Amino acid sequence: IQVTGGGSGTGIAALINGTTDLANASRRIKSEEKVAAEGAKRTPVEIPVAMDALSIVVNKQNPVATLDLIQIGKIYTGYVNNWKQVGGPDHAIIRYSRESSSGTYGFIKDEVLKGRDYAPDCQTMPGTSAVAEAVARDPWGIGYGGVSYFAKAAGLKILSIKKTASGPAVSPLASSGGPEFKVVYDGSYGLSRYLYVYSPGPPKGDPKAFLDWVLGPEGQKIVQEVDYIPMPGK
Repeated sequence: IQVTGGGSGTGIAALINGTTDLANASRRIKSEEKVAAEGAKRTPVEIPVAMDALSIVVNKQNPVATLDLIQIGKIYTGYVNNWKQVGGPDHAIIRYSRESSSGTYGFIKDEVLKGRDYAPDCQTMPGTSAVAEAVARDPWGIGYGGVSYFAKAAGLKILSIKKTASGPAVSPLASSGGPEFKVVYDGSYGLSRYLYVYSPGPPKGDPKAFLDWVLGPEGQKIVQEVDYIPMPGK
């Protein structure tokens, strides 16, 4: 088994051009990718394998503890540029982002930025671990990524999120420090999402055996151990 990273877009491109048997994605396949895959006679089959609480993170020294989705969108599109505009101290916001091939980048752009472009001064990081490291070093930084990368990282604070300015602030964290399953399952946490594997046609042979294992008790136990959220009912 050979595993290669690079983001959801990279994996789906590999699925289309026939250089991988399975592609992991933290977003749903785009319509143009699906058309390209069908044109290559590699019709994609979508298999949800886990859930995730995508988190907004700041440095532990930052007093801001809650943001709503509109405020996050304004920060990442460049309409809000100082922490004092969202209840924090008078200091410029330093934005950290994933690269454009990342499914998490695409999820934030679609669901939070509502299709608008990221601010040009966003510092692009090659992975979520790099986002965590950058924000942990930067008292005025903000970043995003799956809760699993941030839950136990020193120097970081995972923000509670409001769906609307007047709505309740919901944390993706349980008292144990890991993700809170309930708020993801019931949708009350505003940045809940599925994680997918795409197969070129119905999976067969070893890929099918692997996916059966991922969705079985042992695979779903590992999902939980690494701070993702098992599929409902698993």
